[in-house]
Amino acid sequence: MAEPETATQAPTQLTREALVEALQTVYDPEIPVNIYDLGLIYRLEFDATDKVLVEMTLTAPACPAAGSLPYQVGEAIDAVPGVTDAVVRLVWSPPWSQERISEAARLQLGLL
Repeated sequence: MAEPETATQAPTQLTREALVEALQTVYDPEIPVNIYDLGLIYRLEFDATDKVLVEMTLTAPACPAAGSLPYQVGEAIDAVPGVTDAVVRLVWSPPWSQERISEAARLQLGLL
C-alpha cells in the first residue's frame, strides 16, 4: 500500500513589503487615497514570531472612521500570510498633517 502524499509548504517569510501592500488596500472613507499613502501609518513592525504592531492615526480626532478604520487595518494585516497576530494602536501624537501624504497621493489629490 502506498503512503499518502503530504503537502509540504515552505514557511512563509513575512516582509515589510507584504504588510505595506495590505495596508494599501485600506482606504480612508472620506479621502480616495489608501491609508498608507495618506500618511496615517506611524509605525509598522513585526517580531521574530511574526506578530505585527501598527501604530496609526486619523486625519482628525473626531474622524467618524475612528471606530472602524483600526479594525479594517487589523483585518488587512491578519490576512497577510505568515502573520501570527496583529495589534493596531490608534495614536494622536504627532497630529496628522498633509505633509505626511506621499508624493503619488498628492498628485492623485491634485495637491501638486
